Amino acid sequence: MTTHTISAGLGLKPQHFDAALACGQAGLWFEVHPENYLMDGGPRLAWLQAIRERHPLALHGVSLSLAGPDAPDPDHLRRLAHLIDRVEAVLVSEHLAWSRIAGHYLPDLLPVPRTSTTLARVAANINRTQDALKRRIALENPSHYLHMEQHAWSEPEFLQELVRRTGCALLIDVNNVHVSACNLGIDARAYLDQLPAADIHEIHLAGHSADASLPGLLVDSHDAPVAPVVWALYQHLITRIGPRPTLIERDGNVPAFEQLLQERTMAADLLANVAQADQEQAA
Repeated sequence: MTTHTISAGLGLKPQHFDAALACGQAGLWFEVHPENYLMDGGPRLAWLQAIRERHPLALHGVSLSLAGPDAPDPDHLRRLAHLIDRVEAVLVSEHLAWSRIAGHYLPDLLPVPRTSTTLARVAANINRTQDALKRRIALENPSHYLHMEQHAWSEPEFLQELVRRTGCALLIDVNNVHVSACNLGIDARAYLDQLPAADIHEIHLAGHSADASLPGLLVDSHDAPVAPVVWALYQHLITRIGPRPTLIERDGNVPAFEQLLQERTMAADLLANVAQADQEQAA
């Protein structure tokens, strides 16, 4: 199964197991964090495999620490490769961030300065990962909350160079772009327009919130519906690059499955409209 046969998907939550299993919407797929399923058996893995029998699955990692000083853990990569094969993952992705140093894991996705030294380190870690997994992975753009003086590359240029050096793909989180644009004072549409269309293999949409103590600061909280401004940026992006598998992420204040499915339907409808417009233009 290729990414072209899947439309819009949802982050899979355990409380939605029965509804997800029963849902028959065309093009629907689900994404999970693989760290929750790196075991050899048991009820959690059996649950995931039951979902996979009905729907395509994608794996979105949060712990490889590709931007960190240490190489990805070989045992983790081995178990991840096994899970990829077991569920026949249609997409595999990770973050441009770090969370591990000297064997210690931190519960966050932390930023790095975009320097040539960082670029070489991230590229080496991506190459190690792709060699171990025997497949291309997609790299997600981070959210930003403060300026870093050490940046030598713009983020679109940095991502493009990583693609050139490693052959990786990109996962563009449109909410992250909006949050970063508001917090740093950059142009979100100009950022999106600089990204290489052919290398974007997946898109994420999520909600954000205003920080309670710092006025004007937005937080990539994943605890609210996708905001209208993010929907507008999403439509701008897919109009330029064409339809891409798109995920609705919700990690806090998780509503009923049917409510998430409504957002998923909005994304699927936008993707279908863009696909139809592309077909009409090509005819």
